[in-house]
Amino acid sequence: MSTRILGISAYYHDSAAALIVDGKIVAAAQEERFTRLKHDPSFPAQAINYCLAEGNVKLADIDAIIFYDKPLLKFERLLETYLANAPRGIRSFIRAMPVWLKEKLYLKTVLRREFRQLAELDKKNPIPKLLFSEHHLSHAGSAYFPSPYEDAAVLCLDGVGEWATSTAWKGNGNQLTPLWEIQFPHSLGLLYSAFTYYCGFKVNSGEYKLMGLAPYGEPKYVDIILEKLVTLHDDGSFHLDMSYFDFAVGSTMTNSKFADLFGGPRQPDDAEVTQKQMDLARSIQVVTEEIVLKIVKHLYTLAPSDNLCLAGGVALNCVSNGRLLREGPYKNIWIQPAAGDAGGALGAALVAYHHYFDGKRSVNKNQDSQQGSYLGPAYSNEDVLSAVKDKGLTAHVQEDLYSFAANLLEQGNVVGWFQGRMEFGPRALGNRSIIGDPRNTKMQSTMNLKIKYRESFRPFAPAVLAEDVSEYFEHECASPYMLLVANVKKALRLQTDESLFGIDKLLQQRSTLPAITHVDYSARIQTVHADSNPEFHALISAFKEKTDCAVVVNTSFNVRGEPPVCSPADAIRCFLATEMDYLVMNNVVLKKTDQPEFAITLAKQTKFDRD
Repeated sequence: MSTRILGISAYYHDSAAALIVDGKIVAAAQEERFTRLKHDPSFPAQAINYCLAEGNVKLADIDAIIFYDKPLLKFERLLETYLANAPRGIRSFIRAMPVWLKEKLYLKTVLRREFRQLAELDKKNPIPKLLFSEHHLSHAGSAYFPSPYEDAAVLCLDGVGEWATSTAWKGNGNQLTPLWEIQFPHSLGLLYSAFTYYCGFKVNSGEYKLMGLAPYGEPKYVDIILEKLVTLHDDGSFHLDMSYFDFAVGSTMTNSKFADLFGGPRQPDDAEVTQKQMDLARSIQVVTEEIVLKIVKHLYTLAPSDNLCLAGGVALNCVSNGRLLREGPYKNIWIQPAAGDAGGALGAALVAYHHYFDGKRSVNKNQDSQQGSYLGPAYSNEDVLSAVKDKGLTAHVQEDLYSFAANLLEQGNVVGWFQGRMEFGPRALGNRSIIGDPRNTKMQSTMNLKIKYRESFRPFAPAVLAEDVSEYFEHECASPYMLLVANVKKALRLQTDESLFGIDKLLQQRSTLPAITHVDYSARIQTVHADSNPEFHALISAFKEKTDCAVVVNTSFNVRGEPPVCSPADAIRCFLATEMDYLVMNNVVLKKTDQPEFAITLAKQTKFDRD
């Protein structure tokens, strides 16, 4: 008899659901993809419905539902923190308590009510067994259990769960054993988010911008950070001087003392990027990398292994991950692609299967069980053509798809590429992607300004045939989830004017693949494998055959402020509202210039209304 487990994360940010059957990942998706609300924290009703439908099961067939953290422990942390800082923080306390007293303290009751409504059950029909995992155990489960390792050290770094902000584990067989933890308020994730906030970006989403800005700056604030803000020990443990921060009990991340230390108030939201922001970004990036390296080197003394697994929001810092791979003591690194809270739903379900039900774990040493993270819904040609007809658009079915699409890229077109099952996690991995020719000198600015409607400095990632990765990058191992940064090979680099400073560095071509080469010659690599994504692999192979280039630009299929597209209708709206040239859904092709003007105008009006 099969064991079916539904994992959920909700009520903070990035709510999600995941379905596990006999330890195998059947489906996983974030609620934001269905509601179109970026980082949607609400009960993941649509994601749950999708997972159940994908698994062809009803809620009554589920053996257990598991929530990704323990709200009572989180409430304990809130109360103790407010009491320790009283009377400071009284306003924040008053704002927070009604939600806790009304809902979060009674989460078990709230969840049962939501599931009854979802399944249209009355009180006489019980919902499945309801379990709760600890936040960092969920992260650790998401990192270790899908990995291709029989044993591994596991490191989880994020903002905060219940109490823990940093934890280390030993994974062996079907068990995770805790080794140590660092507790709130001392948090590497919150330290990085404090600089995100101070630089004028949104916490929990703007961290990518800070990482992208870092190469334009100089590490001039590193000493100040390590002297004033962080006490770093030889074993990688650290303490923050909380007199500079307001996140423990206040409504902001930093305070006036922090602003005085760095010579002025917080940068306003969406203000023009300054050199100071670039220098702050570079400085906190350097500090983050040094802390992570120290932690991992000490972890190796406690859990020697060839293998390291990572999860938690800090594991999305692909620059730090790249350094770990090059300089750290572990031979192999596997990073959960949905490393943030969404991945907690998946990790919790895997923890329930292996720890609560004592399910056996089978490992394929040559391949993880994440299935390329293609765990979301897929759509048939009938679904696609129905959406096209509904919008009154023009399309054709293309038989020789890969050669045709490769020609489009070679001609300089920007193409929306919509294939197969949607990705789980924040990265586009070739199924909900916008793609282009990396050799095109105008591609980065075109995609940023006319397609993504975002800052010009934001870098784009290369998707490269796995078998050819070492031809283009100083990198040899698999990186299927776009979570490792490596340098473009020196043979492909071009001579540049080293006197240029700051954002002016963006104005010059740095390699023969200018659209994916960041200003420090780095690139966030996705290796594309024929076994996990044969469609995307076939497209890049066709492009290579035509151009002798085995790389394409790959960015997520969305515009600024929206999550990546999920359905054909989402893809069509994004295609019409931007300057994208073609949209390819399965083998159905839409050309922008063939579409009626009224449809394009309506889509653009809708986009700006949503903005």
